[in-house]
Amino acid sequence: MNSAARSPSAGARSPSAPARSPTARIRLDYDERRRQILDCAAALLAERPYGEVAMEDVARAAGVTRGLLHHYFGTKRDLYLELTKDMLRAIPVQVPECAAATTPEERLSDSVDRWLETIWRNREMWLATVGGAGLGRDPEAERIWDRARDISVDSMIGVLGLASPGEASPALRGLLRSYGAFAENATREWLAHKRFTRQQMHTMLTETLLRLVEDVLPAMTRPATTSR
Repeated sequence: MNSAARSPSAGARSPSAPARSPTARIRLDYDERRRQILDCAAALLAERPYGEVAMEDVARAAGVTRGLLHHYFGTKRDLYLELTKDMLRAIPVQVPECAAATTPEERLSDSVDRWLETIWRNREMWLATVGGAGLGRDPEAERIWDRARDISVDSMIGVLGLASPGEASPALRGLLRSYGAFAENATREWLAHKRFTRQQMHTMLTETLLRLVEDVLPAMTRPATTSR
């Protein structure tokens, strides 16, 4: 034990001692530090566009050196892509069982409710990365989101009991992917612009999908009556 630790005044700070910084560095293990950096980056990117957030800003918010930040994530693009993948892992695709006692409408209502709840709990990460808008037309970001959207389509097919994912028609998959893009944009209206309540979001998403599947899809796939 050193002399400072034995001193009876060790716990007191002299009047001239500087106040502890709110971002003072605390020793964390690898996963804790990684999580802290991602959370700080998500908070900054939810408030400001990607181009206005520098790595120095993220390092300062996380209370780490820029060198340590680069050690964890490399470039700002690397950090953004990892944040996107991390966010999509945090929003799992959950398909309620097609039990005899439930209807497709009930399963859809339950799925939408749980999807909205998970997005709400991860809203900073979601707003920071939804659609990969921060990087523009970045091929890697597009691949990440494209895969996530395909998984989401498979989930919707399972929830509604329409077919097995491998048997779904191109028209059905295209319709559901279009709906998914609509749902992504709607979350911005809800979370960023506060134009919808959560209940309004739930109603809009469930009713829209049901109408698309029950009314629009049959009309799309009906044999043409005239040739053009």
